Amino acid sequence: MTIQDKVADCLVRAGSTFREDQKEAYRKAIADEPNVQSCWVMQQVLDNAIVAEERRSPLCDDTGIPHLFLEVGPKRMVTGELLEQIKEGVALGLRQLPGRPMAIKGDDYARIDQSGGLNEDSGALSPSPILIKSVEEDVLRLTVLMLGGGPAIRGITQRVFHKHSVDVVIDEIVNRAIPAVSQLGCSPCVLAVGIGRSQFEATSMMMEAMAKGNFNEQSDFEKRITNKVNEANIGPLGLGGKHSVLATFTKIGPQRASGVRIVALRPCCCFEPRRASVEL
Repeated sequence: MTIQDKVADCLVRAGSTFREDQKEAYRKAIADEPNVQSCWVMQQVLDNAIVAEERRSPLCDDTGIPHLFLEVGPKRMVTGELLEQIKEGVALGLRQLPGRPMAIKGDDYARIDQSGGLNEDSGALSPSPILIKSVEEDVLRLTVLMLGGGPAIRGITQRVFHKHSVDVVIDEIVNRAIPAVSQLGCSPCVLAVGIGRSQFEATSMMMEAMAKGNFNEQSDFEKRITNKVNEANIGPLGLGGKHSVLATFTKIGPQRASGVRIVALRPCCCFEPRRASVEL
């Protein structure tokens, strides 16, 4: 199998499949949810995911923008040729999924105001810049995340004055997450959080949190955020209930000697993080 074929298959799996820990999180929430309407919503999401996996069809009409996370071991090499093969594999996978045509044609102005129209080729949708991280494993591993528009609209990257207190940072995250979750619509959600020294670093941490997060492995920091947001009783689709948030995925990077922490927050929709990994 070529690099292009491996990447294409990975993208299709990312866009059409719930991981086992994700399915289990839904089953636990359904069993624990007393609100009948909210329980029904979560069951429909899970049933939809099972059918999408069987048919290798998109989990959602918003098939997402490909975001790429590449882990590189100490003896592995990344070349321009490899990056081009990955890009070709993404285009191939978008056509196979199929992805919704979302590439806007035209120059800078036309792409901003959408006057250039849409490219009918699903494969014309460019992926985001690749996030590359060195790891100790002897591996060259690509994770594809298919990120939808709703969570991007509700996402926030802002400064937090920490006042030398983790509690202050958690409370600020919760205070910003509650309105974002209530306005998202496509819930229950997963909160993705990155904390860094700059907007770029915080967002990179947030993306890594989505790429590596596990519903069955939640830190105390993550549990506190999830529990506090769930106390708001927003519930799936805003119908009320105990499960506005199924989990929180957090990555905390290096911090500077400053009174400010930069926090990136994404309220991932009920189908996210849509992700899959492959070794190249």
